[in-house]
Parts: sequence; structure tokens; C-alpha cells
Amino acid sequence: MSDSLQSYDVIILGAGASGLLCAFTAARRGRRVLVLERANKIGKKILMSGGGRCNFTNRVVEPANFISANPHFCKSALKRYTPWDFIALVERHAIPYEERKHSQLFCRDSAQDIVDMLRTECEEAGVQILTRCDIRTVCSGGPAPEDRFHLDLVNAGAPLALRCSSLVVATGALSVPTLGGSGFGYQLAQQFGLRVTERRAGLVPFMFTDATKAVCERLSGLALDVEVSCNGHSFSEAMLFTHRGLSGPAILQISSYWHPGEEVVIDLLPGLDATRWLLDAKRDQGRSRLRGVLTQKLARALADELLKMWWPERNDRALAEWPDRDLATLGNRLNAWCLKPSGTEGYRTAEVTLGGVDTQDVDSRTMEAKTCPGLYFIGEVLDVTGHLGGFNFQWAWASGHSAGLVV
Repeated sequence: MSDSLQSYDVIILGAGASGLLCAFTAARRGRRVLVLERANKIGKKILMSGGGRCNFTNRVVEPANFISANPHFCKSALKRYTPWDFIALVERHAIPYEERKHSQLFCRDSAQDIVDMLRTECEEAGVQILTRCDIRTVCSGGPAPEDRFHLDLVNAGAPLALRCSSLVVATGALSVPTLGGSGFGYQLAQQFGLRVTERRAGLVPFMFTDATKAVCERLSGLALDVEVSCNGHSFSEAMLFTHRGLSGPAILQISSYWHPGEEVVIDLLPGLDATRWLLDAKRDQGRSRLRGVLTQKLARALADELLKMWWPERNDRALAEWPDRDLATLGNRLNAWCLKPSGTEGYRTAEVTLGGVDTQDVDSRTMEAKTCPGLYFIGEVLDVTGHLGGFNFQWAWASGHSAGLVV
């Protein structure tokens, strides 16, 4: 390594959503900012988000939309930088966007528009960005503020030595390792004395190893609106059968509240009392077969699978031949199908990582480590995880902005 250290006011580790917003926020204050990115280009996770359209925020953002061991931590940053602040930035760059259900905002054209916007803001503010950076060591520097942190790295094959007064960790988390997800941010936190909470995959599909797996395989590609519940939380959204298990927005949402060994409860007919409906159908359509009645509300393939599982010996009987108690049992199952996943698909397909750097060790207004001046943590590396629907991006913008105001 060179004996001559290149010096910056701020070095940010990670050129994702939180890191880039933090970078130009700090640079606008006259700070000399360098962003280091391990991948070959910036904003990779932004580019794949929202099916390539980037669900960049939500019009209605509340603390209740976030999961953390410290639920109050996110409030300050979210209040300081709101969805309307980011929407104003998007509109200033004339990026076409649209609102979908549940107040979700997406790019109308491509997620590339958001990455280009962030790059432009950084360029105009004088931010320097280096990609293909392999950081070897990060350590405390000298006693002077401008010499707080020393970094040794390899940039595109060449050794590089850096120092800075403020170091911002925006490295993301463990989800989607093919897009750069890693545990590097957690290692840095622990190196400097911060605690890290238990981590697991969130917003992730379920898998099954019992007979349910075969059912899911046969129904693969079928989607329907359901209400899914677990541990006192419920989400009403679409559910998708896959060849590995269950996915879709409702499943991804509830996965963040599920723990191994627990059941999830699926209401296949949300808003409908299935028992009352079946008893009424028996009275009014007594000659009809149960299969035919079920297909009034459910796809035929799903109705067939459910009857095979629950009443294989009489799935062709007319409704009039069914005792009321058996129809009540079937109705209860339709409104509360209990399934026990064998696990999730893990970090490979998870959209987020639950847990992270313990927010008890971080200042909620500045994102600075309480016991290590000049060290900041923003974005997904922290123990703050949003629901599906633009909330994780809003946390990235808000936490990055909070740090950018003070680094």
C-alpha cells in the first residue's frame, strides 16, 4: 500500500439507495465525499426492484410499516425526510411514475431512471464514486478528526489507501447475494463494538416438504387473493402457488413475522363466511355437486385439490347429501387453512434481511454510532425492515438523508 493516504471528509461504503442519497446530501454541504462500491456498477438492487420498475416509495408511510426490536427508532428519520421529499426529487428530474394499489409508487418506464437520477445528483454535488472496490481493512486512525478512519482496499486491481473523518456503512445486508448482499457491514459494526441482532430472511417465499409441496407443484402458477395470518399479523393480498411452495405479496409480507416451526393461516375466501355460504348453497342448490359450488368462488384446479385433501371419499356428492356439520368443517377450513412451512427460500430470493446492527447503539437522529464518533450506519444494515410496498426504499432515503446532514 502507498504510504500517502488520500483524504476525504466522508467515505461511504456502498453505492445503493441509502449510500447515494447520503452522498449527495453531504456533498451539498461542502463535504468531500467518496463512495466505494464492491460491484461493477452502482444501484444494482435498485435496478431489479419492483420487477425492474422500482417501487421507490409509498404515499402513506407510518412507523407501523417497519419491523425492529426498537420500533421507535425509525420515527425521527422518517419524519425528517418524507415520501413527498423523494417524490419532489423524482418530479424535478421529470421521471414518469404511477401509483398502484396500496399507495405504492413505481417508475412508469424503468428503475434505471432512479439510478440515473441519483448518479446525476451525485455528479452535480461533486461526489466521487469508485466501483470494483475490495476493502481489505478498516481501522481507527489518529486522534485528529480528519484522521479517524484508515481504509486499505484494492480498486480494479490496484491498491489504495484512504482516510476520512466520517465513515458511513451503507453496505446493505445478506439478501440477494448475487446483487452484492453480504455481512460485511455487520462485521464492521462488531469490530467497532456495536451489537448485531439476530438476522433472518424476510419478504421471502415459503417452502414445504410434506404433501403440501406436491399440491403447490400441481397448482404452480395459480394466483388468488387471500388473507394470511401469523403471530397476530394479517395481510390481504395475492398468493401465488409455485413449484417450491407459496409466494406472492401476501406470503412475502407474512414471512417477516413467521418463525420456523410455526403455522400460517390462510383465508381462501376473505370477506366471506364460507360456512354460511355453503349452508345457503345447500338450501338453494341442493342438487349441485360440491365441486361445482366451490368453483363459483375458487379456481377449479384449487377446488379439486382441496377436496382431494379434505374429503376424498365424497368429493362428487351433491350438497344435499352433506351433513351440515361437515359443511361447517369445510367452511372453517376454507376460511382458515393451516399450513406449516418447512422453511423459506432464504437469502437467495429474500427481498430484505430482518435484524441487523442494534439500533440501541445508534443515534436515531444522526445514524451515528453512540460509542464511536464519526461512524454511521444507514439503510438495510440496521435493524429496521419495512413491509413490501416501497417502505424499505423510503427507509433508505430517510436514513441516508439523516446521516448526510451531519457527516
